[in-house]
Amino acid sequence: MTVTTLNDLFHETLKDIYFAEKKLVSALPKMANKAHSPQLKDTILSHLAETEGQVERLEDVFAAIGKKPMAKKCEAIEGLLKEATELLDEIKDKRTLDAAIISSSQTVEHYEIARYGTLVAWAEELGLDEVAAMLQATLDEELTADKALSAIADSFVNQKAAA
Repeated sequence: MTVTTLNDLFHETLKDIYFAEKKLVSALPKMANKAHSPQLKDTILSHLAETEGQVERLEDVFAAIGKKPMAKKCEAIEGLLKEATELLDEIKDKRTLDAAIISSSQTVEHYEIARYGTLVAWAEELGLDEVAAMLQATLDEELTADKALSAIADSFVNQKAAA
């Protein structure tokens, strides 16, 4: 598809984040399985359930704009997950591994936050108020997940990894 308008760009970016969310549905259980902290594992699994809901919400967004849900390979998420997998496979110390899981997870969260923030702004600009509200709900969930990961890191994971 040739991108010539903001509407085209909005649709292409939706396809990108749809791919990313679907990819995360399969990646998050693997990260949870590597986590040693029960609190970290629970946080990742909780966000997995949210991510599954985010995929469904994106399907609703596609329907609201009269488009079929379609994923377009997201090179960014592919790269972030590849980097995370390589890093997590190299770490043997469980305390350091939990710190790396949080770091990798937050890197992905920050990508999603950037994408959803942009999509919300574009939806508002395009007069898609219902769509903007749906995307804002997902953005809020991503921000909450990022804060939860920071809280775990700050409360004990980083201290244990440094010990």
